[in-house]
Formats: sequence, structure tokens, C-alpha cells
Amino acid sequence: MGTVTIRNLDDEVIPRLEMRAKNHRRSLEAEICDLLSHAAYQPLAIDALAEVDRIAALTPKGVKQTDSVLLLREDRRR
Repeated sequence: MGTVTIRNLDDEVIPRLEMRAKNHRRSLEAEICDLLSHAAYQPLAIDALAEVDRIAALTPKGVKQTDSVLLLREDRRR
């Protein structure tokens, strides 16, 4: 396992993290590890944009797309 040193952390952050750790019944270090682990596996915005590009590439060129707002409005009128 790696080690990370965090410098220049806002003075209010550590007490808040300590409260979170206490609520979860674990050490400050375990709480920080959990937070960082969860954050590291969250999808990145760039991943979402790449997915949008991938889906757009599936549509043949020259095919006009219908605005989904128009489709929803039409459906509500029925």
C-alpha cells in the first residue's frame, strides 16, 4: 500500500473528518482512505464526454436527430 502526505489542508477539515470517522466508528486514517478510495472510482467528466462521443458516432452521418425536448412535449400532449 502506498503512503500519501497532504500538506496545506484547511484547519477546519481535520475536525470534520474526525467527526465523520467517529460516526463511522473508524480511525481518521481509515475514514480518509475510504473517502479517497470512493472518490478515485467515481466516473470522470471526461469519461462521460467520451461516452457521448461514442454514442454519437453510432448515428450515421447526415441523419437528423430529433430534439428529445420536442419528443417529450409531443408525448405529454397525447
